[in-house]
Order: sequence, then C-alpha cells, then structure tokens
Amino acid sequence: MKNQRDKLHQYQKRITVITDRETEIAKECLARGDRSKALLALRRKKFQESLLAKTDAQLETLEQLTSSVEFALVQKDVLYGLQQGTAVLKQIHTEMGGIEHVEKLIGENEDARAYQREISEMLAGQMSNQDEDEVEDELEALERQTQAVTLPDALSYPTAPDTALEAKTDSDTRRKARARERAKEQAQTQAAEPMLA
Repeated sequence: MKNQRDKLHQYQKRITVITDRETEIAKECLARGDRSKALLALRRKKFQESLLAKTDAQLETLEQLTSSVEFALVQKDVLYGLQQGTAVLKQIHTEMGGIEHVEKLIGENEDARAYQREISEMLAGQMSNQDEDEVEDELEALERQTQAVTLPDALSYPTAPDTALEAKTDSDTRRKARARERAKEQAQTQAAEPMLA
C-alpha cells in the first residue's frame, strides 16, 4: 500500500508538470495569435487538473486504509499480549490449586492455630506457678545459649552476683513479675471467652 501511495505521489507530480506545460503552451499560442490551439491547451490542462483531483481523492482513501491497517496491527499485538497474559494467569492459578485449595489451606491454618491455643491453655492450666517459672527460666537459659552460639566472636561473660541474697532477690522479682503477667493473661482469656448461662 505504501508503494501505491508513492506511485500516486509521483503521478501527481507528473500531472502538475503537465498542467504547467499546458499553461505555457497556451501563452505561446496566444502570443502567436493562434487562439484555437491556446483553447485546446487549456482544455487539456483542465482535464489534467480533474485527474489530479481524482488522484488526491484516491490518495486520501489509500492513506486512510493504510492507517486502518496499521491500527489493526497494533490491536492484534495488544490482543496477543492479552492472550499470553491470560495463559500465564491460568497457569499460575492451576499451580496454586484454585480457590478451593486456597480456602482449604486457610481453613487448615486456622484449625492448627486453634489447636495450638487449646494446647497452650491446657498446659497453662495444668502447671503451677513454680513449674511455669522453671519453664520460663529454662527458656531464658536456652535463649542465652543460642545467642552465644550465633555470636561466637562476642566475648561477653555474665557477671556473677556480689551476694547470694542479691541473686535470690532478683530471681524472686522476676518470678513475681511473671506471675502477675500470667494472671493478667488468664484474666484476658477468661474475658474473651463467651459467658455460659
């Protein structure tokens, strides 16, 4: 189509040259006093101008068609991109197992959390304050050991208490703080549970 457009442009230039030449011929004939040949040259010029107008209309139609084809090609590329994107999304959804699989996983996760809460509540109700304190002391000792393992270059040693009484007081203070914290947690748990009539 672009070749046809270029050919039409060349044809327009050729017609323009011809009309200019016919005008010159008409002027020469009038200068010689040959009115009939001048009139014939002007008629040929008029005919060429009508061809030029038709060529302009054809050129405009051709350019509109070229634009439409180019736009259709862009639309085709967009459509192809949408198809590829849709295929990738479908593949991802297939790999995820669909909505049912996701809902099942969420449900299983909630069930596992509820089960863990039940176990924690049962263990908390079964253990005495002294047992709870021992468990928390053991947890702190394990945390200190893991910190020592993860930071081997750090040479920090715990400082020994100055007196045995000071160590006992510090330990008692921690136990009392833990007991208060447990009592607060139990009160919150009981407040969160629905009242049975």
